[in-house]
Amino acid sequence: MQQVALKFSRWFVGILFIFSGLIKINDPLGFSYKLQEYFDVFHLSFLNNWATAIAVFLCVLEIVLGALLLLGFWSDKVAKGLLALILFFTALTFVSAAFKVVTSCGCFGDAIPLTPWQSFGKDLVLLVLIIYLFIHRHSLKPVILNLVWQKRLLLFLAAISLLFGLFTYNYLPIIDFLPYKVGVSIPNSMKIPAGALPDEYLILYQLKNKATGETKTMSDKDYLKLEVWKDSNWEVVGTPERKLLKKGVEIKIKDLMITDASGTDYTKEIIENPYYNLVVVAYNLKETNEKALAQINTLVLKLNQQYNMRTVLLTATAEKEASLFSKTRKLGMEIFYADAVPLKSMIRANPGILLLKDGIIVNKWHHHSLPSFEVLTKKYLNP
Repeated sequence: MQQVALKFSRWFVGILFIFSGLIKINDPLGFSYKLQEYFDVFHLSFLNNWATAIAVFLCVLEIVLGALLLLGFWSDKVAKGLLALILFFTALTFVSAAFKVVTSCGCFGDAIPLTPWQSFGKDLVLLVLIIYLFIHRHSLKPVILNLVWQKRLLLFLAAISLLFGLFTYNYLPIIDFLPYKVGVSIPNSMKIPAGALPDEYLILYQLKNKATGETKTMSDKDYLKLEVWKDSNWEVVGTPERKLLKKGVEIKIKDLMITDASGTDYTKEIIENPYYNLVVVAYNLKETNEKALAQINTLVLKLNQQYNMRTVLLTATAEKEASLFSKTRKLGMEIFYADAVPLKSMIRANPGILLLKDGIIVNKWHHHSLPSFEVLTKKYLNP
């Protein structure tokens, strides 16, 4: 019985750690954004500049520890490492859930969003299994006894994980789990699908009788049905409470609003353009790769000359700074503004570009893999 429990714990924990690490290292920049949320909450903002490096390191560590557990190499050190990690993560997810400081832990990236309490529950299960593995760590036998080959496999696992993380960081995630992936219609993603039901809430009123001082709680439906509102003796006190009764279909893109410098909403006009158009995303112009932006600008000017293609630059940088930046770099793009959160979701690059047509994301590119003028025209404009 002990061997069965040990085998189950070993495989469950090992596979889950590898899976978790792979999901996050597929999008290390996204994981770094989540780490920055934690850093800000715990007053560790000085670590923000190191967030990406820390994100890649943690992902590699998860993958390597999970693989070494399955292989049975250095079981004593691996069990201690897993226990230290899970104790830290369990404490972190408990604080997030109890004090509502971070709404999503990012444990499985954007592939499997978990609420803080779901994350805490997952970590508790892992904690129990890892404690069991720690107690019986000396019973974990390696699949290969040769120490030289054990070290070679360790180096291979660490190197391949690190290289994968560097690739996805410098280009784009291999699998895009974000709402702005290629093939998505942005306008459709901003609507609830036909026939789908939104979230259903129950509104609870706190009522107080002016004459007797009696208090009671009543739902909005009963409040209207019983026509309590007609009785001047009863008044609503405090703020009504909203309780989620039934989870409906969520809008995939619900936080995108594009405005000009004066605050006029241009969202519909930009995302529903029926022709090919480029959207350049540089959410932070202070930290953007200026050399890459200059290359994009050259491409844009050439497209404007020959195809009169509309190109807009979306940024979360303040209007005065963005305007000055555009003038000094002689950018040939209209500048519009949006919140940094949706811009970071559009493309994991600063800058990056999206090719849209009729609101559909035809393709998108990191600034390290920008398409040439010839590729764009031959593949899309003059197929």
